Amino acid sequence: MKKILLAVFVLLTIGVEAQPMPGKWWRREEIAQKLELNREQQRRLDEIFQAVAGELIDLKAQMTKLELQLRGELDRTQLRRTEIQRIAAQLNTARGRMFERELMMLVDMRGVLEEEQWQRLQDMDLPRLGPGGGPPGGRRPPH
Repeated sequence: MKKILLAVFVLLTIGVEAQPMPGKWWRREEIAQKLELNREQQRRLDEIFQAVAGELIDLKAQMTKLELQLRGELDRTQLRRTEIQRIAAQLNTARGRMFERELMMLVDMRGVLEEEQWQRLQDMDLPRLGPGGGPPGGRRPPH
């Protein structure tokens, strides 16, 4: 269970923001040094990230639009149950696609790391690198 929670946490640290490489944890000097990543590994991690970055941005945008639609429906004086269910189903599907894509990206990234590097990464107390710098929901996953 610890490894699954760490994997999800690492995925969340990969966020795709318009800031200078905040989510590229393998490019952060202190992490790269602790893991002893070589240039080839960093290059391969960059390639994996770049291959899915656009798709992740699109999926996030789709989820945001659906969340706005759902909020709009919930703010109506007369609720339309069928419309709310339709939007909720689309949002659930979009979230599932986002999770699956991020998970497969992590699987690909995990394949670049040596076993010892993966163990060290699990032992690190990585902060979330997304907006606000803290973990999602304001709390850290247990490890």
